[in-house]
Amino acid sequence: MNAYGTPTSKCCLALCLAITLIAHSHALPDEPFRPEVGKFPPLEKSHAYRGELVNVDHANRRGSLRVHGPGMFFRNSPHPFAMLPYGIVRYHGAPADLRDVPLGTLMHVRAYLPPDPKLSSVPVFPVNNKEKEGGIAPAENHVLLLEDEPSRCLREGQVWKLKTVEIQNNAGMMVASCEPKEGGAGKAADEKLTIDAATRIWRGRECLGVEEMIAEGLWPMAGSKTLDGPGVLLGITWKPTPDGIFARFHISDIWLDDVAMQRAARTQTETHKALIRSRWMPARVDAVEYGKFGRAKVTATLFGGMDPSLYADFKKDIGAMINAVDNSLKHAHGAYGPAHMASRGSILEIVKADGESSLASSGIQIRFETDLIIEGIRPGRVVRVRPASWPQVNVPRDEYQD
Repeated sequence: MNAYGTPTSKCCLALCLAITLIAHSHALPDEPFRPEVGKFPPLEKSHAYRGELVNVDHANRRGSLRVHGPGMFFRNSPHPFAMLPYGIVRYHGAPADLRDVPLGTLMHVRAYLPPDPKLSSVPVFPVNNKEKEGGIAPAENHVLLLEDEPSRCLREGQVWKLKTVEIQNNAGMMVASCEPKEGGAGKAADEKLTIDAATRIWRGRECLGVEEMIAEGLWPMAGSKTLDGPGVLLGITWKPTPDGIFARFHISDIWLDDVAMQRAARTQTETHKALIRSRWMPARVDAVEYGKFGRAKVTATLFGGMDPSLYADFKKDIGAMINAVDNSLKHAHGAYGPAHMASRGSILEIVKADGESSLASSGIQIRFETDLIIEGIRPGRVVRVRPASWPQVNVPRDEYQD
């Protein structure tokens, strides 16, 4: 698997399991946690919730969710969130950008209080707001990890067991439960989810519809049938229902086997790799050694959550560029492209960072030397780095600052 669940290598599987063990070996904190500026926060200090993605401002890495909680759900107001600079989005078991996730998708959130409320790009709520609002408007709206249902299941080693299906006119209901893939404790209660003619069923390299499952005799044309197959992965969204059950979720996709899920993850991974190579790798500046006449040596830690092949592009003695960005990862002074104001130089060495262990950090540090350091490259600040092998392109106007 990759570092978050997509099957690719045994090495990354070990890392994924370690992350999950860390998260589950600590109870969620009684007191809300506020990350320190310049430090990667631990996953176990985050507040967990889930909700329907209802709005996205991908250029500013923020949006809103209709948070699941008590009540009618459809009447719950959208709740704003902002991705932390090092925040990770996962879709179909692979790295993603907010622009990749369709509206309506059920997303799982791990978030904190704003690191600095005065600089928050979304509304700041009272610290105990989740108690006041029944959990649907938590003050923890600065996100470390935003992931869809299959990504969460892959990361936590869970699958959905389909129990029954009931169909009428190519639509109907499924009863299923989410439980550990390897068995044991942790089985959830049965849940009812809707399906319809638009539900996609992925099997190997095939994409089937409800009518094809019926034609193969796997599901009934009308009525109900008991299912007792292996665990599957589900894509879950929300749709209005006619029977007054406002918090019932909908199945958009069913991945019946590993091959089908791997193909979806591979497509999403390639989409994200192309995006990062055109927008550059985000990183945190750890230290700057100033020389004479604008020279400097910069030590920076690359953010986590990327495909391993992106990190492999950073090599000793190759040319590189570093540009300052804000907390939304927008390039500074990009009127002529992100390279316009970037500091140019070469990578002196690649080292494994000591100390911090966080989902947000790759644990990879680069040391970069330039003969013209710019103002935005200072310890604790966020930058983007481009190794020489990546394409040098311009970005859309909404993705850079004046």
